[in-house]
Amino acid sequence: MDNILLVFISLLMGLALQRVIAFPKNGYMALNQFVIYIALPALALYYIPKVSVTTDLLYPLGIAWIGFLLSFVFFYTLGKKMGWSNRLIGCLIITAGLGNTSFVGFPIIQALYGEEGLKTAIIVDQPGSFVVMATLGIITAGIFAKGASKGSDILKKIIFFPPFIAFALACVMNVLHLDFHNNFQSVFMKLGATVTPVALVSVGLQLKIDRHSRHWKFLSLGLFFKLFLTPAFFFVLYRIILGGKGITVDASILESAMAPMITGAILASNYGLKPKLSSMMVGVGIPLSFLSLAFWYYILISF
Repeated sequence: MDNILLVFISLLMGLALQRVIAFPKNGYMALNQFVIYIALPALALYYIPKVSVTTDLLYPLGIAWIGFLLSFVFFYTLGKKMGWSNRLIGCLIITAGLGNTSFVGFPIIQALYGEEGLKTAIIVDQPGSFVVMATLGIITAGIFAKGASKGSDILKKIIFFPPFIAFALACVMNVLHLDFHNNFQSVFMKLGATVTPVALVSVGLQLKIDRHSRHWKFLSLGLFFKLFLTPAFFFVLYRIILGGKGITVDASILESAMAPMITGAILASNYGLKPKLSSMMVGVGIPLSFLSLAFWYYILISF
């Protein structure tokens, strides 16, 4: 469970650095760029060429793709009805629509379901959450960052988004059954491993818990959607409607209950979509998710 410990230590380090005078106040911006331009592309180049495309992908893949579309429909409809700003709607769609299916998800799923569960978690994360973030996440950020953007501008942002470039290259290699030399794979793995500490330090630097903040009601709604409504939807869909059973289904449902994705919050912040709220979604959502995950695990073993 050292990954869980790393999550909390990195977040606390970011909070502590807020009080260090020598550390630049906007230092989180440089950390965000490191994650976007270096760490995330490295992850794609390491993992995507190794993904095996089979029918077993359908249940875990649905968690990320259906989950994000569900978030889009929910917050777009509610936001327009309530007269929210585009930046607020975009922030909630991205942060509540993308789950922390790797850095928090992997160790929890492995602890509960073993290696078989971990295989499912990797499918949920790599061709699922990561790809959704690099495609639908960027499209959403481009649309809501400045209101209605031109289709050509959004397309340009996607094409030149470093993680997407790496993802496209990795997909071609996957189709051609190619992979990098072991030395390069080792480099990509080590660079990709920096995503969690660097991204969470950045989140900690931006995280400010203000009891009188106007973000609290939106934070509560976003986390309620992510930690309870989303897994409830997949429980009904996978278990009741489709009649799914076994570790693959249960691990997939539990992955849907994970806290908001760290890099999703970084993406929202990078596009100016309510950076403070996006940081709170991760900073408050991660510790809170351990309680909600216990609840959903009890539901899965009881019914």
